[in-house]
Amino acid sequence: MSLFSRSSTLRRTAAPTVPAAPTAEVVPDPGLAALTGEWMIDPAHSRIGFSVRHAMVTTVRGSFTEYESRLRFDGRDPSRSGAEIALATASVDTGVGQRDAHLVGRDFLDASRHPRITFTSTAVDLASKDVYRMTGDLTIRGTTRPVVLELTYIGHVTDPFGYERVGFDGTTTINRSDWGLTYNARLAEGGAMVSERLRLQFDIAAIRATG
Repeated sequence: MSLFSRSSTLRRTAAPTVPAAPTAEVVPDPGLAALTGEWMIDPAHSRIGFSVRHAMVTTVRGSFTEYESRLRFDGRDPSRSGAEIALATASVDTGVGQRDAHLVGRDFLDASRHPRITFTSTAVDLASKDVYRMTGDLTIRGTTRPVVLELTYIGHVTDPFGYERVGFDGTTTINRSDWGLTYNARLAEGGAMVSERLRLQFDIAAIRATG
């Protein structure tokens, strides 16, 4: 079953204008113009994951193993780029079955009622030579809030099978309670069992779409 609804489209709408101090203009690398086009994330060589502090002393890492994507990259004009990603909520994997079952239950992601987690970009700009700033709407448990991803361009190649590939690493940090993920337990020494701060990670290898 497709994770995208039939009415879903790759939106590229303007973000609200925020006054800012003048800065030096960042000019796109002319060599990236050839990469302009539609791309799709290759799940076999990508990871969409997260990390969160657990019990104040360690970090738990996980990822989503099922997702679909639509990407548009414009090497000449980054503002015309965009992305739409839909994750299967129940595909969360931290390597511990009991923990995964808790995460997809009603205390956390509530996958039975909210089977998708989605991100849809609303604006893209070039922050520096190899770094793009992508603003978008992140929806978790039916709550939609804006986030900003910092995406670092890694490079592009043509693999031995003739597929064009491009790589990006992206990250952002959110407060999970902003999306209704408020379940927690308190430690005897003080502090929370699970940190409110959640780091999202996008290690992306995308293949140029054909046809």
